Amino acid sequence: MKKNYVIGLCLFVTPFIFAREKASYVNPMIGTEKMGHVFPGACVPHGIVQLSPDTDTIPHNINGAYQADAYRYCAGYQYDDRTIVGFSHTHLSGTGHSDLGDILIMPVTGAIKSNPGTATDPDSGYRSRFSHETEKASPGYYEVMLDDYGVKAQLTATERVGIHRYCFPAGEEMKFLLDLTHGIYNYDGKVLWSNIRVENDTLLTGCRITNGWARENYTYFAISLSKPIKEYGFTEKEKPLYMGFWRKFDQHHNFPEMSGRKIVAHFDFGKDPEHTLEIRVALSAVSTEGAVRNLEAETAGKTFDQLVAQAWDKWNRELDVLEVKGDDDKKTMLYTSLYHTLINPSVYMDVDGQYRGIDHNIHQADGFTNYTVFSVWDTYRALHPLFNLINRDRSKDIVHSMLAHYEQSVHKALPVWSHMGNENWCMIGYHSVSVLADAIDKGIAIDRSKALEAMINSSNVDYYDGTAEYKRLGYVPFDKNGSGSSITLEYAYDDWTIYHTAKKMNRTKEAEIYKKRANHYKNVFDPTLGFVRARRSDGSWKTPFDLLNTHGEGFIEGNSWNYSFYVPHDVNGLIQQMGGDKVFVNRLDSLFTMHLPDEFFEHTEDVTREGIMGNYVHGNEPSHHIAYLYAWTSQPWRTQYWVREIMNRMYQTAIDGLCGNDDCGQMSAWYIFTAMGFYPVCPGSDQYIFGAPYFPYMKVKVGEGKYLEIVADKVSDNRRYVKAVQLNGKPYNKAYITYDDIKDGGVLTFEMSASPNKKRIFGKEDKPYSLTAAH
Repeated sequence: MKKNYVIGLCLFVTPFIFAREKASYVNPMIGTEKMGHVFPGACVPHGIVQLSPDTDTIPHNINGAYQADAYRYCAGYQYDDRTIVGFSHTHLSGTGHSDLGDILIMPVTGAIKSNPGTATDPDSGYRSRFSHETEKASPGYYEVMLDDYGVKAQLTATERVGIHRYCFPAGEEMKFLLDLTHGIYNYDGKVLWSNIRVENDTLLTGCRITNGWARENYTYFAISLSKPIKEYGFTEKEKPLYMGFWRKFDQHHNFPEMSGRKIVAHFDFGKDPEHTLEIRVALSAVSTEGAVRNLEAETAGKTFDQLVAQAWDKWNRELDVLEVKGDDDKKTMLYTSLYHTLINPSVYMDVDGQYRGIDHNIHQADGFTNYTVFSVWDTYRALHPLFNLINRDRSKDIVHSMLAHYEQSVHKALPVWSHMGNENWCMIGYHSVSVLADAIDKGIAIDRSKALEAMINSSNVDYYDGTAEYKRLGYVPFDKNGSGSSITLEYAYDDWTIYHTAKKMNRTKEAEIYKKRANHYKNVFDPTLGFVRARRSDGSWKTPFDLLNTHGEGFIEGNSWNYSFYVPHDVNGLIQQMGGDKVFVNRLDSLFTMHLPDEFFEHTEDVTREGIMGNYVHGNEPSHHIAYLYAWTSQPWRTQYWVREIMNRMYQTAIDGLCGNDDCGQMSAWYIFTAMGFYPVCPGSDQYIFGAPYFPYMKVKVGEGKYLEIVADKVSDNRRYVKAVQLNGKPYNKAYITYDDIKDGGVLTFEMSASPNKKRIFGKEDKPYSLTAAH
């Protein structure tokens, strides 16, 4: 058993007392257990550094065999764990697959151990036990006591630098480990090469190259130390088969260049009467010189306490786009959701504008900030539309980053799911076309001709996910792709965004092509069932077929019941495919109330019981728009009932308070839109579909000096129905509100009621857009 020390006197005051600002309502711990897959550590809005504790080292695979427990560690942290392995600098927020965990640092005392050990036997390695009682997490700050070493750890961050402060026990030698073998979704061989240079006794530089989800990820670093190194060395866990004439040196002890595929370095600072060690780690994807420049630009001349306060201020400025009245518990959920939307995408360039492109060449960003981490299958639905409403400058930089990706892509394709200068091709569709279309529709400054070119080319990569068959047959056949029906539906929506954009630009020829493709969703509807079904290349339907099963039925991360509602661009056409208004409403009702047995989703990691209501799966993205589809029907008030049920049941201010992966902010963006009382069912159009507001008052910043006030006096669980709507004091009688209606701010007033206003139904002129005209 490692000794448990009493911590020595540290010459600082914990920088944790602030005025009660909006950041005070954020709880980074929400969603750190079960399915949220978020991390509790320190970051600033959209920074590339997310400095956070990792609580275990479960590998993604062993000799090629997938390890199911790795899924729990997508963010590196699990609340139920009782040990911390160390603090790494890069994390993905809320994803259902993972990577990163770069540059792990662990402060230690006593004998050096180069292995992290195991959760069941912590003493076999360098990991430490900890207690949640000593954990503190707030925007831009994390703190914990490492019990086995008696070391108090405090973390903060800038956009490109992670800042550590460690208070060691009195009388103990101060040491830290730099483990360049550690990673999230790690496996034997993931690290292709790593190196460390001891530039002087207070500066380290180096690089790590990994082959993971990002299959060629370059992470350069520069590490500044507050005290001079006295001794150092490293352990090499895999001896190279050829060493050349480097073999003449004793490289493992006080030699200033350390390199290898599996190296763990240690640095000893001796005893110090102040007991404190500060470590600043700057990252760059370009070079160690870039990392040094980032370090100097973002932290030089600033104390740890000043950097904590700076991070806090950055979060408050970003969170200031929302002002809300309501109970503190609901405020915490709202502001934590906003916090989660502000982590990814992440800045991916040095302070001088240089960045590593998708072609792995070094580029110079000209007039824009380059971003990475595009989980587009998730985030096109609500996160990017949210940016178009509340942070248009960031949206502009994101779409410019996507166009730069397109220019550098050998496939001439926009991002599918990309991070760290790599396309990882995760999930389906070519949904960056939706991001560009929505930006264009909302007036974001963008080269429209270049954007349309990129959208068209991205939709014609014939070797990507059945695109050639989709163009030839009008659907992706099940015998060519096991997710063919899902892909067909999502391609059809994406093609609608291209049609809509081409039409706005008077590109008639292209518009007609993509209008036809936007109707391809009909080709996977079985008219005998009125549901989407897997279809083979010869036109026959898959038999046997199960509407409830998420496995082997032509869908990815969903079943036919949920995916059959995925036609956001043509809801009137969808209603016809299902058999008319009455059948459609009954099916929506059934979706929310029927029972889905575990057997139909138990082998799907991203779908769990926590995220299911009836057969409606809120814990995964394809269903996020479904509650709003009542707006096209004769019973629109049912949306008002179900959206509040979803918010109450699926979002809780608890450690396990998220019902599914937050997916780089999509789950949280849904919550924010729904709290405002409307949602972008069909990004690329100018319409937000009405639900019902969640708070009695919200004030949303939609531009400099422009605010949309949302007033819903007496709204509650018992008064959840909308009796009437007014915009700027005048009756508003549509089922939707447009971007133009709210882009300059105003007052949107909802009169709430305990019972539905069944007379508040909408004629075809007041119903939302649909590619197929309303009857």
